[in-house]
Amino acid sequence: MAEAKQVVTRIAPSPTGFMHIGTARTALFNWLYARGRGGKFLLRIEDTDRQRSTPEATQAILRGMAWLGLDHDGAAVSQFGRVERHAEVAQELLSRGAAYKCFSTQEEIAAFREAARTEGRSTLFRSPWRDADPATHPDAPYALRIRAPREGETVIDDQVQGTVTFRNADLDDMILLRSDGTPTYMLAVVVDDVDMGVTHVIRGDDHLANTPRQSLIYAAMGWDLPVYAHIPLILGPDGKKLSKRHGATGVEEYQKMGYPAAGMRNYLARLGWSHGDDEFFTDAQALDWFGFDGINKAAARFDFKKLENLCGQHIAGAEDSDLLREILAFLKVTGAEIPTSEVQELLLCGMYCLKERAKTFPELIEKAEFILSDRPIEPDEKAARSLDAEARAILGELTPHLQNASWSRNGLEDAVARFAQDRDLKLGKIAQPLRAALAGRTATPSVFDMMLVIGQDETLDRIRDIVGHPAT
Repeated sequence: MAEAKQVVTRIAPSPTGFMHIGTARTALFNWLYARGRGGKFLLRIEDTDRQRSTPEATQAILRGMAWLGLDHDGAAVSQFGRVERHAEVAQELLSRGAAYKCFSTQEEIAAFREAARTEGRSTLFRSPWRDADPATHPDAPYALRIRAPREGETVIDDQVQGTVTFRNADLDDMILLRSDGTPTYMLAVVVDDVDMGVTHVIRGDDHLANTPRQSLIYAAMGWDLPVYAHIPLILGPDGKKLSKRHGATGVEEYQKMGYPAAGMRNYLARLGWSHGDDEFFTDAQALDWFGFDGINKAAARFDFKKLENLCGQHIAGAEDSDLLREILAFLKVTGAEIPTSEVQELLLCGMYCLKERAKTFPELIEKAEFILSDRPIEPDEKAARSLDAEARAILGELTPHLQNASWSRNGLEDAVARFAQDRDLKLGKIAQPLRAALAGRTATPSVFDMMLVIGQDETLDRIRDIVGHPAT
């Protein structure tokens, strides 16, 4: 029994702009499939479009992959750096009779198609040079075209789309090498996949139509076809192609919006793939569960509410130290000020109460303002309304009770409860001004959590600042 090949997948983005969220989802599927089977996941930069490819876009791809935690094996491969190898294969196809020289000019091809449209005929170009006697070849530039079959069918067994049949009469003799000697994308992709040992091609179903044409190169060179899995595209909430009008489409935009990478991975995995009714799952579970049988044929719709819900669950369940590292990375990419080491220690100490119900890092940081703010705390307009003269007097009377309290959750709760009982006050009458004094805002963690995190001295100092400041 032959030993099974090691699984090798790849992602091959073009560096012509930001890394699209759809490309990230395709990368994730490839990563999950390979890593879950002990295989390799490779990265190839398809930078043959020299006019549109930029180093900045390549760096954006690398940053996006790194943020999502999609590590790849070995160095990234530059497709442009392999043009000589692509041309070599094209010449091999020519020598085998699987390709031919076409001397038709762009003007001649354009004229043919215009006439075909006018007469209502197929615009599929049939080169007059396909079966021409080499003795009749002019001394002129030529392209190399593959000799596609004209009859019969090409059948592709796809792991997601099933058996897909294409009429060979609808296939053109696609160009392999242009007249300037540069290889086309269709040739380069096949050669690179073969040379990189790719066993499984997992890509968007917009590439399905390319597959029968690319399979001709495999067959002509005697190469084994990879396993194909064409996955559904991602649509916006309205069912139309995901675009800027729906919101962010670039991976780095989501990082700057403060979504945690683990939540993003979870959500992207659920876009077009499912494991029963499971919505929330860990990386370990996704690696264990992911397979072609769970991928849907239908396009997936992006839902920001579901993304936020999953991200909130991942924030709540994350290790505090991991959360702090990711928050600091978020602050860095957004150009925000990085807290001092002392403040970072307080953030870590208070993470247990900061991460509750936070769906994004900006929401978590908003709750952490009582840690990030320096004295004297400046209450916002809403918080200031709870700091009238009566409220300040209550805080003044509360101060000695806090000075003598045991600085623990139970100790603080007991001290405040006894004070409220002695003054016949409801807890809210004390908590609201106390919250405003400690944080300067009304949406915060519990006042007891805040006091525990910033400590007794800082708590009393903040109250004294407010009590000694006359109400306006």
